[in-house]
Amino acid sequence: MIPSQIGRALTACIIARQPVFLWGPPGVGKSRVAAQTAAALELPLTDIRAVLLDPVDLRGLPHIGQDGRTHWRAPAFLPESGQGVLFLDELNAAPPLVQAACYQLILDRALGEYRLPDGWAVIAAGNRDQDRAVTHRMPSALANRFVHLEFEAHLPDWLAWAETAGIRPEVMAFLRFRPALLHDFDPARSDRSFPSPRSWEFVSTLLAARPDPAVEAALVAGAVGEGAAVEFTAFLRLWRELPDTEGVLADPDAAPAPSDPAVASAICEALGRRASPATMPALARYASRLPAEFGVLLMREAVRNDKAAAATDAFAAWARDNAEVFA
Repeated sequence: MIPSQIGRALTACIIARQPVFLWGPPGVGKSRVAAQTAAALELPLTDIRAVLLDPVDLRGLPHIGQDGRTHWRAPAFLPESGQGVLFLDELNAAPPLVQAACYQLILDRALGEYRLPDGWAVIAAGNRDQDRAVTHRMPSALANRFVHLEFEAHLPDWLAWAETAGIRPEVMAFLRFRPALLHDFDPARSDRSFPSPRSWEFVSTLLAARPDPAVEAALVAGAVGEGAAVEFTAFLRLWRELPDTEGVLADPDAAPAPSDPAVASAICEALGRRASPATMPALARYASRLPAEFGVLLMREAVRNDKAAAATDAFAAWARDNAEVFA
């Protein structure tokens, strides 16, 4: 399932108080989607990294009650009231004894004397066995308690998130040009770094820090691996040599109109961000000079960035002249 579908499925499970397990490769965004879904429902999320726990961490510490008997004080990270989402991340990477403790919490909504409040839902997540990550086989009785959802990366969903998260435009433009590199994880390889939604966010953060040019390529490779870094740094050089957007808007008939796919994709991304009813006449004229598929890309980017641009006469005229490719 793609992230937007996962979000809708999680919403249903949270409302129904049905435990759900998200399966997916490393870096694909499982934790983020769980947090975003809880936030959309205006529910607090308690993130518990099961792999870091010992069984006694969940049960708490013993104390002698007024009745003279031993009781257990539940840990502070377990909720006592209200509504929310209890997120057990990396659950299947936890040792079997920790999984056994979680089993009671998930199956019976209790752990010794502790009771999970009725308003709280349980989401768990973990890597798949074939990902060659550290995992322990989940007991079948525990697995049978969950609804299981398989998570996969999806470029349109990631781009929609990236627009709101402040991801650098050059990163988004590159992944539109090379969508296969959004998530390129092969468990058979021994690469320490590989392209993933999470590692591309690292790249965006690194570029925002304006690193020394002498180490920029090494930083990118350290985030997404050598192969993806070679392609991205080559694209980055093109991005930084693009025709000036101000020049294109000032004279769209004379500005350079690149035919190289990487350069054309990059200039469309940059110009789309300048879209408005006022700039649409210039954008439409420039789009008509690009190869057809990139003219469509520019117009789609323009409308996505400013929907009011679609109501202009310039856009209507361009769409009429390009109806066969814009449909």
